[in-house]
Amino acid sequence: MVRHPDFEQLFEIKHPLIQHKLSLLRKAVTNTKSFKELVNEITLLLVYEATKDLPMTTESITTPLETFEAPVLDGKKPVIMPILRAGIGMVDGFLKLMPGVRVGHIGLYRDEETLEPHTYFFKIPEDSHKRQFFVCDPMLATGGSAVDAINHIKSRNINKITFVCLVAAPEGVKKFTETHPDVPIYTASLDRQLNEKGYIVPGLGDAGDRLFGTK
Repeated sequence: MVRHPDFEQLFEIKHPLIQHKLSLLRKAVTNTKSFKELVNEITLLLVYEATKDLPMTTESITTPLETFEAPVLDGKKPVIMPILRAGIGMVDGFLKLMPGVRVGHIGLYRDEETLEPHTYFFKIPEDSHKRQFFVCDPMLATGGSAVDAINHIKSRNINKITFVCLVAAPEGVKKFTETHPDVPIYTASLDRQLNEKGYIVPGLGDAGDRLFGTK
């Protein structure tokens, strides 16, 4: 894991397995089935790093040999918050490591001309202010959707938030970090830039279309 020199709260996970799987994900010839599987696998590996600071406590357990105080997670179960629709593709990666977590949803779409986000759905547990949130979206491009999602979450008095994405653009990271300097970002790659249409390059195309076979 590398803290990026230009963005203090951005962590790039440079593990060889993640980088190899990300290269496969980027290929235009990767079909929908393989794309979904790779998103799931990369997310799982990112989650391992993104959850490294979850609070711990101990409880008494009995092994076949003795009883002792063993380390376990402390506090209420975290909330996974996918940004619809592409963020749904990352949820299973979280659930494989943390099957008991809660799953919220936020629906955002981006205006293709202005690139501004619009919210159409928001649902979280009632006691969310006591929980750690992991917001996920495959791409942090312009940063608009991610910033808007975090704004909604913080308006519910929620302050423990981490953002997880597969690839990010410097423009989006800059906007995100300026707006939410307290929220860490975990990603597999900080890509080169956005193109004139607001897509990350080299990127991986439209993650939602590639996940759900809609293009």
